Amino acid sequence: MASFAPLQRLVISIAVLASFVTFLDGTVVTVALPAISRELGGGITTQQWVVDSYLITLSALILLAGSVSDAYGRVVVMRVGLISFGIASIAVAASIDPLMLIISRAAQGAAGALLVPSSLALITATMRSGVQARAIGVWTAFTTGAQLVGPLLGGLFVDYLSWRFVFLINVIPIGITLLLLARLHLPEHPRGVRVDWWSGALCAIGLGAVVFALIEQPNLGWGSPAIWIPGIGGAALFAWFLLRQQRSSSPLMPLWLFRVRDFGWGNLATLFVYAALSLSGFVIGVYLQQGAGLSATAAGLASLPMTILMILVSSRAGQWAGRFGPRIFMTVGPLLMAAGALLLLLVSAEFSYWWQVLPAMIVMGLGLSLTVAPLTAAILGAIDETHSGIASAVNNAIARVAGLLVVAMLSTIVGGSLDLDGFHNAAWVTAALLVLGGVVSWIGIRRNPAEAVDVPAPAPGGPVPAAR
Repeated sequence: MASFAPLQRLVISIAVLASFVTFLDGTVVTVALPAISRELGGGITTQQWVVDSYLITLSALILLAGSVSDAYGRVVVMRVGLISFGIASIAVAASIDPLMLIISRAAQGAAGALLVPSSLALITATMRSGVQARAIGVWTAFTTGAQLVGPLLGGLFVDYLSWRFVFLINVIPIGITLLLLARLHLPEHPRGVRVDWWSGALCAIGLGAVVFALIEQPNLGWGSPAIWIPGIGGAALFAWFLLRQQRSSSPLMPLWLFRVRDFGWGNLATLFVYAALSLSGFVIGVYLQQGAGLSATAAGLASLPMTILMILVSSRAGQWAGRFGPRIFMTVGPLLMAAGALLLLLVSAEFSYWWQVLPAMIVMGLGLSLTVAPLTAAILGAIDETHSGIASAVNNAIARVAGLLVVAMLSTIVGGSLDLDGFHNAAWVTAALLVLGGVVSWIGIRRNPAEAVDVPAPAPGGPVPAAR
């Protein structure tokens, strides 16, 4: 980060560390699921809930957190989030049964929701143009790397210590970030923004009910009232949430932002790409242990090539996107990843990591490295600084909801069990989602870099302002 000014380096360091623990804990649990099941009990349904309880609160409350960040200041919200995340991590590590673990994971997600939008908003609020693109490239390299290194770290702890220690280790980066925050002196953030707590509740309960129906449906069947009542009720609550966003003077998710071309189309691409990433990450982490018979560490090492490529290439991709525009990278990247997902069809009963999995990881890693930084830069660079907090919150919420829904539908995707046929089914679905992400990017994203668009918020019930 030698090319950045001292204040910019401090901001990037804080943003990376604050987001790192959130993204790490979103994926580290994947490779530990078999060990958690052995120790605490529960089958694939419990495994889905361990992942999705974190994603439900993270994705539902991240919108609320974006408004809270804009209302009370990014540094204050980040500090509260860090302390809360540390406490929740200790509770996860101390869990004695699946219920306590699931509840503690949900608390972790709620605390993580405070960290992601406030950390990225620090970058978008203090840097613009090419400097912002490079900073976002660094941020995405390390935070996406956290998602990819999570399975490796989880595997090491499972095999040599305990899955519990990976959550306790969060105390170290949290402590460092709190110390760095004490050195950060920025102008006081404007206050007085009204926070719509009621909409936050509608979003969280609606998503939670829908996810409950999707996860439990294979066990209870669609004809069970315990499935269709929360399913329909949750969808209705989420629809009510969207209606409130259209009419509210201080919406959690300003729908008019989607009229900004790169923001709207970029978030649609985000939905497809991150759904694919969540699906492949879950399936690879679990199948390589339960199906291929690898140790937790070996299963975690499987994704290491992607991590290395992300660290080496992602920041450069952010620079290239600032120079040439994000469209080509957001198109080619997902298509490369789709090709890598199809290479996973080489996995057979005669398992060989080197010939059946490694080529897929390399190709997917290259595609991911070309995609993430330009995608983030295109979306957030399209919005003016005054809305940077809520813009980053919306984008991160969509990414987490994508993962939330695809994991909830896992049993349907794999055909009931994660055997070899189920693994291949997941590879096909992953590839299809990534192709959709690439096509959407080519159709919707501007060819050249776009300046941030200053779109005035509409009056409640009034016409939506046109984006330039």
